[in-house]
Amino acid sequence: METRRLGRTEHQATVLVYGGAGLGETTQDAADASIQEALDAGITQFDVAASYGAAEERLGPWMSELRGRIFLSTKVEERGYDAAWASINRSLERLRVDAVDLLQLHAVGDLADLDRAMGRGGDGPSTGGALAAVLRAHDEGMTRFVGITGHGDDAPRTHLEALRRHPFDTVLTPINYRLFQDPAYRAGYEALVAEVARQDAGLMTIKTVSRRNWPEGATPTATTWYEPFEEQERISAAVAWVLARPEVTAIPTPGDVRLLGAVVRAERERATTTVAEAEAVLERAPDYTSPFVSMPW
Repeated sequence: METRRLGRTEHQATVLVYGGAGLGETTQDAADASIQEALDAGITQFDVAASYGAAEERLGPWMSELRGRIFLSTKVEERGYDAAWASINRSLERLRVDAVDLLQLHAVGDLADLDRAMGRGGDGPSTGGALAAVLRAHDEGMTRFVGITGHGDDAPRTHLEALRRHPFDTVLTPINYRLFQDPAYRAGYEALVAEVARQDAGLMTIKTVSRRNWPEGATPTATTWYEPFEEQERISAAVAWVLARPEVTAIPTPGDVRLLGAVVRAERERATTTVAEAEAVLERAPDYTSPFVSMPW
């Protein structure tokens, strides 16, 4: 699998990151099979979060075998210092490790939330929010790098402001073909890309294969909070389109273990798909919209 440099971390990341959200609702046997499938595909970067159900516990039993072979990241969603510090320590216990490679402030999607995570009231001074706990973890050797993630229409602009306030090593922000067609979203994303390049941070992107929100009254057929593409042609086009963008280091696989194989196949076959061909497939996709019209939180 292709690898790309994750900014100034100098880590050579596989272009697919194992998205651990899919482990949250599985049995250990199902998790084991999915993790092995990812390893067999050549994926060496694994990403989980404290808020992903049992995901950290499902990955933990593998760490005695894998810790030196993979780049491991997790996330903290609490905003206050004490709660964040407790969450970080629980994550390490669940993962059965002393340290991770990347610890991320999770789901920071607007400026008010960024202020909370940084322990700020508006433009006031820091009072010690979750970022202070993450930086303590860094100083104590519990993580090598510090990042930020987020969802929503304001995520790129919020992450741009986050980089202005603190030199995060990595950013995980949304982009896909449909989001890029929105001029306002595209402008925010491109401004973020420019600042990421200026700081030599690592950029990873999410929501590659999202199709739309689940329609009202629909019974979800996947464990993702959004409806994903499930047809191979559209998954392949979506993956090819995003990974054709040179600023993108890597994309996490969707939060449903059943889709892993299709995304791995898409990565393997993308060299045979031009950007124009990918766009033509995605333009024909019915009901292809932003997943951020109505998020379930």
